[in-house]
Amino acid sequence: MADTEPNWEWYRSFAAVLDAGSLSAAGRAMGMTQPTVGRHIDSLEAALQLKLFKRSFDGFAPTDAALELKPYASALVSAAAALRRTASGTGDGVRGTVRLSASETVGVEVLPPILTALRRQHPALVIELVLSNQADDLLRREADIAVRMFAPQQDALVAKRVGAIELGLHAHADYLAAHGMPASAADLRRHTLIGFDTETAFIRQIQARYPMLTRASLALRADSDLASLAAIRAGYGIGICQTALAARDPAIRRVLPKAFSHKLETWIAMHADLRTSARCAATFAALAAGLRDYIAGR
Repeated sequence: MADTEPNWEWYRSFAAVLDAGSLSAAGRAMGMTQPTVGRHIDSLEAALQLKLFKRSFDGFAPTDAALELKPYASALVSAAAALRRTASGTGDGVRGTVRLSASETVGVEVLPPILTALRRQHPALVIELVLSNQADDLLRREADIAVRMFAPQQDALVAKRVGAIELGLHAHADYLAAHGMPASAADLRRHTLIGFDTETAFIRQIQARYPMLTRASLALRADSDLASLAAIRAGYGIGICQTALAARDPAIRRVLPKAFSHKLETWIAMHADLRTSARCAATFAALAAGLRDYIAGR
């Protein structure tokens, strides 16, 4: 390896090309020209004495060496972003940027009123909301705070359980008017069902408890919870929805509550190092109170 310490911008460009797949796409994402990104990659390859990319018919293909370095480059990018967020919060009062990770449904349907109230209380606070059903790595600072449907296990995290979000089967009143209310779990066989596409550990857990919800029985399959929710609201059929969310819409009716009820333990977590951060402490407290109210139906 050469003695020259690589420039930070070279690592940033390297991570961007890995994500975007080409110099031009990476340049657009970073607000740089394609030649500039190309020079950064060339310089990084020279400094590390490694070939990081090879040209392919549809862009830049990473080498094995690049893939091995990818998690470290991603960690650098996350750490730099966390540094900027921390710097933004210096000074008196609650101010600066908080990066918040939540699932699609919670982020779109549940958090907006909570964050609106938080904004009114702390107008100098900025929220970066990441919608993902994948758990962001709080230890690597990919997010400051995460709303998770499982108990975090890492000792370096501060976590608070806010309750259990109940899932139930629901359908629009128009669908039930046309097809009738199922009288039993076995009766679901004659109904239009909405559910998953790709099988996951969570889906296997649901299937083990509720064998009537097989993939073959589903008339609409989607891995997006928001897509399934939209289909329920449109009257497509019967699908799984958070009961507290469905209760907000009088046109959405609960189906077979005794036959299907699944609880999602809900937690808020952040890195222990952020405990003394005013911006994170205020956001954490607002999320805890708001989610408890949501679960209680308030």
